[in-house]
Amino acid sequence: MITKKDKNALRKKRHLHVRHRIVGTTERPRLNVFRSSKNIYAQLIDDSKGVTIVSSSSIDKAFDLEKGSDVAAAKKVGALIGERALEKGIKAIVFDRSGYIYHGRVKAVAEGAREAGLEF
Repeated sequence: MITKKDKNALRKKRHLHVRHRIVGTTERPRLNVFRSSKNIYAQLIDDSKGVTIVSSSSIDKAFDLEKGSDVAAAKKVGALIGERALEKGIKAIVFDRSGYIYHGRVKAVAEGAREAGLEF
């Protein structure tokens, strides 16, 4: 009998597969994106030290949009994390889409970070 797996379990499997290849270092931290049904979160991670350097989400105090689950909110989160990374002196990153399709809100986070000045 074939069982149907849920989408999140399949996404986690893809994410683990990709994480074997993508590693954030001190020079090029990993930009991780997580999207829920109501908000979107992004963080820069240094995997060699195991620390989060900078984070941003649609529930931050600096976030000024009403809805946190649309493409405009995702682009704002990307811009916020880009600004905060530049303040810390980080310009080059690697992008980790966490098993999500590079489309919609995930793509908007990447575009917002690029527009803020991050290179990946």
